Amino acid sequence: MSEQATEQQGDPVLDFAALLCSRLCHDLLSPVGAFNNGLELMADETDPEMRERCLDLLAESAKTSANKLKFFRLAFGSAGGYGDTVPPEEARLAIEGMFAGSGRVKIGWLIENESLDKRAVKILLNLALIAGDALVRGGQLDVGAEVRDGRIEIAVRGQGQKIILDEELRAALSGTLRDEALSARTAAAWMTRQLVERAGGEIMLSAPGEPALVFGAVLTQ
Repeated sequence: MSEQATEQQGDPVLDFAALLCSRLCHDLLSPVGAFNNGLELMADETDPEMRERCLDLLAESAKTSANKLKFFRLAFGSAGGYGDTVPPEEARLAIEGMFAGSGRVKIGWLIENESLDKRAVKILLNLALIAGDALVRGGQLDVGAEVRDGRIEIAVRGQGQKIILDEELRAALSGTLRDEALSARTAAAWMTRQLVERAGGEIMLSAPGEPALVFGAVLTQ
């Protein structure tokens, strides 16, 4: 195969990294854009009341951006250091911060372990993000994990008035997504599937149309 042909085909690892970066940038664009708008308003505004409202906008946008960055570092990066485990409290704070801005999603935390495998935390966070985003009108998001008999069992359950899980996201999680259908929207779900498989596990999904959206994953330690 010629070098030109190789370049045309692309590098799958680099292509995936580009898709994932596009997803993260898309999610950060709104709060960062709001922060920029607030600064522009502050530069031209002289009314004290309006300046106070601009400051509120800036504070809210900064908090939302910080919460998203903390979540992304833990879900996609190497946050938590170079050890093999992460305190579940970090995951809980990351999930609560991710959904705090909208106030639409209530979090139920069902994890008592003092530490969790870093791979398990990444999987848990990504499943929680997908389930929470599927609660388009808000609802309850319950997150649980348990270490038992040498395995890590993860369960995420979302319930609300309206649940919409994109079919391509479902396909990415179930392992049926076509390579050419991988996109910035499905990159995180595809990565989650890969993490579970490399941990010797599998992902379970509730069937479409069920009253609750349920994800499960079982990993071997």
